[in-house]
Amino acid sequence: MEARIIGAPSDYGQDRRGVDMGPSAIRYAGLADELRAAGVDPVDTGDLTVPRAEERDPDYRTPSEGEAKFLRETEAVADELADRVAESIDEGATPLALGGDHSIAIGSLRGSARDADVGAVWFDAHGDFNTPSTSPSGNVHGMPLAAALGVGEFAGVEWANAPGLREENVVIVGLRAVDERERERIADSDVTVYTMSDIDEMGVRPVVESAIETASHGVDGVHASLDLDWLDPNEAPGVGTPVRGGVTYREAHLAMELLAEADVLRSMELVEVNPTLDEFNETAELATELAASAFGKRIL
Repeated sequence: MEARIIGAPSDYGQDRRGVDMGPSAIRYAGLADELRAAGVDPVDTGDLTVPRAEERDPDYRTPSEGEAKFLRETEAVADELADRVAESIDEGATPLALGGDHSIAIGSLRGSARDADVGAVWFDAHGDFNTPSTSPSGNVHGMPLAAALGVGEFAGVEWANAPGLREENVVIVGLRAVDERERERIADSDVTVYTMSDIDEMGVRPVVESAIETASHGVDGVHASLDLDWLDPNEAPGVGTPVRGGVTYREAHLAMELLAEADVLRSMELVEVNPTLDEFNETAELATELAASAFGKRIL
């Protein structure tokens, strides 16, 4: 297997600076070596060209109700990343996008779902189901799943929608922080959700196995979106929106190992690693280890 590494150093989607250095931190932490240890050939294609946020005007009002910061810049990143992801898949590689904030998932999902039906497993503390009219902050890193599914103001927005992605094949795993109107949108959708309470009650294995089964049913492959704030902040301190009560180190590895065993991985992204908030680059190192587990690395 070839893992096609694509850096997407975007921090347009959130207020905390530093996440644009995430791809460099993950590479520096030994991503290529970890993937080789998993028996995978890592091919690094470098970073997308992403102008600094300070050089841009964040204010943008959508044609309909609501606001989203840096939406035009996010569109540019999404378009380029979608092309790079789709090209990687066409050439027989498995794309691994490195964020940057979670808004890059708009591009990776669109590229993965180009000319194919895909499912998605969303490992995240947050629902990412806001739209410009429901978001309290206007930060697009809280909107990528809604954007890809064409929810609310994103309906029919070509650059944001993932054409081969359906709600019934989307599963959020580990949810524990959700906005009020976002909660209503999720409840009204056909997206499957497992909260941290579900993981506490059922255990990681049955939850993740069920999530993979739902996401992979009747599709060509599964996109795995791993936000490092899915883990407890004690495990992954270098994230911009930490939420107490996340999964443990071993639970996260088991989840990635189950994903590899299912042999359904079509594309993946690692997002929200912020080295300016990290401790000795340990969150970036954890990201490399989890990616290796998702690509098949085992203890024995």
